[in-house]
Amino acid sequence: MKKNKEPEENLFEALKLIEKEKGIPTDFMITQITKAIITACKNSYGGNDDVTVECNSVTGKLEARLNKTVVEEVNDINREIALDEARKISPLANIGDKVGIELDPKNFGRIAVSTARNMIRQGIRDGEKEQALSEYQSKLQDIVTATVEQVDSSTGNATLKVGKSIAILPKSEQIPGEVLNVGDMIKIYVVNIKSGDKGPRAIISRTKPDFVKRLFEEQVPEIFDGVVQIKNISREPGSRTKIAVVSNDSEVDAVGACIGPKGQRVGTIVNQLCGEKIDIIEFSEDPVEFIKKALSPAEVLEVAIDPSGEKNCRATVPDNQLSLAIGNKGQNVRLAAKLTGWKIDIRPESGFFGEDEDEDEEYIGDGLDDNREEIIEDDSIENMTEPADENADIAENSDVEQEIE
Repeated sequence: MKKNKEPEENLFEALKLIEKEKGIPTDFMITQITKAIITACKNSYGGNDDVTVECNSVTGKLEARLNKTVVEEVNDINREIALDEARKISPLANIGDKVGIELDPKNFGRIAVSTARNMIRQGIRDGEKEQALSEYQSKLQDIVTATVEQVDSSTGNATLKVGKSIAILPKSEQIPGEVLNVGDMIKIYVVNIKSGDKGPRAIISRTKPDFVKRLFEEQVPEIFDGVVQIKNISREPGSRTKIAVVSNDSEVDAVGACIGPKGQRVGTIVNQLCGEKIDIIEFSEDPVEFIKKALSPAEVLEVAIDPSGEKNCRATVPDNQLSLAIGNKGQNVRLAAKLTGWKIDIRPESGFFGEDEDEDEEYIGDGLDDNREEIIEDDSIENMTEPADENADIAENSDVEQEIE
């Protein structure tokens, strides 16, 4: 006949199961159980919380002793013990010594047991929160792989399984046009972590420029090793990204390393971004060269820098490439301005109708005149494009905050 397991053995088996399923360390749970026993003793023995608890996960033994002072005459049975009774427990006990009386949890009162049970449950919840916080902090400002568990049909928000935690990816932080289905494996960027009364909240996204940066670090060993450096990124999620890179080794082509053999590296990233176009540009300390490259795929004939010292410039392009340089709704020149940090004024080679032919070629105007606005109106942009505030790219979105359950 199989011998029944001792309650302590069952307890430690349960703790090991919690550690396996929830990732909460056994030592953490033993600490919570110890606190619960001390609280139960305090409630059951007149406020006496002088308790010694010994939990040994190796031997599977849990022992608790209530310490009482040895006296000649007992006035407080919860805190004192007679000498003859004390010597039954410890033969060498004397007046004034403390003797530990082994406790049986079955003798605790109903309220004490209920309190202890609640404390242990709270300990499990705290352990889960601590585990989730630790898991996210290890991935702060990095990318993790998550599994789509549910997609809300009304809001479009996706519930993701991230390690042993659950996260919510709002529709606003998904790549425009992407369709998420249950079971899909996707990568997300952990923007920030916040701790609240209800546990840690993770701010996650697939739209931040740093998401693209981390993808390149994953796919391009030269970036991970520091041979190739990412200088800046400008992005309009779901549409186009421009990334400026530079090589710290004269024998390594920064752009070629990012593209990879037969375009495999950048192709993998494009697939992760649902087909988003990526322009990889070689960074240059020379602003003229950098601006020319940033305006690709358009050909730039000349870049004239504003002599006033402000970061304004005029880029001249062939007449047939004006629309290409500006881009759809001004996207190309807008992203180029974000990437370089310069205000860029695009002009065709033939000039605008009505321009003063004697105008100093190096002068950069503050904006467009009436005739120029009329010509560019068909391209649906204002010709002068300013770099956007980079801080806006990493602004925290309260909709992205999710609660770890």
